[in-house]
Order: sequence, then structure tokens, then C-alpha cells
Amino acid sequence: MQMLIAGAWQGATSGQEEEVRSPFDGRAVGLVPVASAADAKAALDAAEIGARIQRALPAHVRTDILLRAAALADERAEDIAQTISGETGKPISEARGEAGRSGSIIRLAAYEGTQLYGSTLPLDANPGTGQDKIGFTLRQPCGIVVAITPFNYPALLVLHKIAPALAAGNAVVLKPARATPLTALKLAQCFVDAGLAPEALSVITGSGAEIGDVLVTDPRVRKVSFTGSTATGTRISNIAGVKKLSLELGAACPVIVLPDADLELASSAVAAGGYINAGQVCISVQRVIVDKSVEADFLDALVPKVEAIAVGDPSHADTRLGSLISETEATRVENAILGARSGGARVLTGGSRSGAVVAPTVVAGVDPASPFSRNELFGPAVAVTSAPDIEAAIALANDSDYGLGAGIFTSDVSGSIRAMRQIDAGNIHINWTPLWRADLMPYGGLKGSGIGKEGIRSAVEEMTEEKTVILHGRPW
Repeated sequence: MQMLIAGAWQGATSGQEEEVRSPFDGRAVGLVPVASAADAKAALDAAEIGARIQRALPAHVRTDILLRAAALADERAEDIAQTISGETGKPISEARGEAGRSGSIIRLAAYEGTQLYGSTLPLDANPGTGQDKIGFTLRQPCGIVVAITPFNYPALLVLHKIAPALAAGNAVVLKPARATPLTALKLAQCFVDAGLAPEALSVITGSGAEIGDVLVTDPRVRKVSFTGSTATGTRISNIAGVKKLSLELGAACPVIVLPDADLELASSAVAAGGYINAGQVCISVQRVIVDKSVEADFLDALVPKVEAIAVGDPSHADTRLGSLISETEATRVENAILGARSGGARVLTGGSRSGAVVAPTVVAGVDPASPFSRNELFGPAVAVTSAPDIEAAIALANDSDYGLGAGIFTSDVSGSIRAMRQIDAGNIHINWTPLWRADLMPYGGLKGSGIGKEGIRSAVEEMTEEKTVILHGRPW
């Protein structure tokens, strides 16, 4: 596929291309251009025009375009799902679930883009001000939004950025992950075919190292929305200049299991929340902190459920765990498991690797200070650690550089409230794991997990600017 610049499908100015290959079996699934700095600048030049066009469109016109794009995403869901599975190694069942949400996300954004309410200001409450003035706020689009997305959810995370940006009246330059550009291009085609202004959306493919700095440092860009590593997010914040940033970064999400928890529920939830998408999810369960009194029972319930996860060819309907995004990543995860074992932890199941596939793994007796517990794993393994009580469990949950999501299993309302108040995470789930997300809810982290919020309503707000207007009359 070619990349999209100002409504034109074209190659890179350099003529350079690269293959996109399945991480599961190495087959070629597509060919895309490798953009240069010149291509990035061309996309930004077009976005200047697109931002003016989008800002001038009434919200109902933007809504009509997005609703047509949503209908096209629904019609093309199976093709998008096959593309997701092919370029990520994700099981086709998961890919279909992801693709099937695409139209709904676009429709939700279309609605939220029409709800840009302001507020009136009680100016006469200020001493020295009478009733001769009226104040109110209104919102307008940022202008140009740069969106940079990761590989793990190449449809959902693209749409969580471009759909609200377009709905709010912005122009967007999208840089999808180098490993998964094809899904982004197929989604962009839906917007093009729906009648979006050509200059309002560009999708450029290739190396982030080559074009990322060009995109995020350009002074014409008012908003950067990035999902990826904390290291890259830190770099963006250092070089972007004065502009709005949303950074959804790394995580090492904890789940606490208290003595009064439903262990069948907790083990089932962890067996799902730690292994969906081969654990390559920011809100995947990584650290399980179990009260010592129920640790053995919890592990007895968890291990058989993890061993029952069907591993294999992503194209098979019954496969639940496919490959990681590359053999390099799989080797990294394998080495992390081996490092935990050499540090005294016990691998209860899994730990083996075949190519880019890592068997679903449970590691118990993990030192909470070890790299296996503290560093983001982004793979199909959970680290189980015991704690003597709720105070120690919450302290361990918070003993992290990250703060994206957390979960707690308990039947005690007091324990639930304590967790809500004391756990430092942007998303806290009671009696479930952090691996759950509604597209409309605010989503984002604390500490090294980032700044800003996604979720369609929050994203629309962050992709607009608020102005205060004062109407001055004559004193009565």
C-alpha cells in the first residue's frame, strides 16, 4: 500500500519501500513506503490547509462525514481484522473484536464532536464589576494534531486519536507503528471514501527515528498525541516545544488479591488479563500481589487456567495466544523470565519460546524489587508476589515508576474504598483486572505512565482550545 498525503496515495520521495511481515510465520503481508523528512514536511504543509478547512466546517457536516466513515469501517471489518492479525500475529478472534469496535469508536467521536459546550461566567461576582458585562467560554479546534501510535492495537489506538481529532475540527498527521502500518492505511481509506477533505488527514509510514522529530517539533503543530514507551514519551516532552501533549506511556500494572476475594473470579480474570494480545497491552496484568494466606490456593486455581490457553496459528479460530510482534521481542521476554528464575523465582508453567511465540507463563515468588517485577514486560507472563496484609499490598502496588492501571479483588467495601483512595493509578478496577476499557471512559496514567487523558470525550476536549470571551456594555 502507498501512504496518504493530502488525499493522494503515493510513495516516498526517496522511492524507498519495505515489506511488512507476519511475526508468526514470516510471510509478507504488505509493502509500504519509507517516508523521509521531506514527506513529513509535505504532510504538515497539507495539514495547514486542512486545519483551516476543518475549522470552517459546521459540526453537523463533520458528523456526517464521520458517520459515513464508521459505516465503511463496519463494512470492511473482516478485511481490517485479517490485516490486523497478519501484521501483528494476533489471534483472528481478537483481531475481529478489535476491528468490530472501529465503527463504534468513530460514531462515538462524531457525537462528542458536536458537544463542545462552553459556560457562562458570573462576572458580577467580582468586586468592581456590575451587570454591564457578559462572559462566556467557547472551544475551537487546536489546528494540526500529530498522532503517533504503537503496534499492539493498530486499529483501536489509531482511532482513539484520529477520530476525536477530526470530530473536533482538526487536521491530523498520523505516524503509525513501523511494524503495523497496513491497518492504519485501511482505516484512513474509510475516511477518504467518506468525503473527508483531502488535506485533513495524512498517514505517513516508515521510521520514527527518521520522521518523528520533524513531526513533533514543527511549530505549526499545536497538539501531539503519542502512545508508546516512557523513554520516547520523555524525549517528545523534551523537544516538542510549547504545544499540548497527551502521552500514554509504559506500565507494570498490579492486581491485588485479598483473603476475602473470590479466587475463582480472580484467577479467571488474571488468566485473561495477563495474556490477551500475548500480554502486549499497556494495561495487561504484570504484577499479582496476593495475600500470603491465600497465595497457594490462588496459584492452584490460576495455573490450570493459564495452561489451558490455546497457543498456535493466529489464523485459527480457537487460538487464544499467537506471536509477539517480533522474534526479538519474544527473545527479550524469554530472557526476562530466565532472569527471574535465576533470581530465585519459580516458573510454575510456561517460559519456553518458539520463534516469536512465548508460552503463557506464571512466575511465583518474584522479588518485587527485581527487574521482572519493576520493568514493563509487555509479554505473556505474570509475576506473583505475596504480601502479609492490605497495607503491604498497596505499598507494593505503588512501589513502581508507573501508574497506568490497577485492580483489586475483595468482597470488603472498606478494602475497595481504601484501594480507590490509596493506589496511584489512572484506572482502578474493583473485582477485575486493569485490562478492561470502555471507549468512552477517561483513560491515562500517573507518574511515568504519562500525562493527559484519552477516551473519546476526554480526547475531544484535549484536542480543542478554550477561549474566554467578555462582552462589555455601558454601565447602567
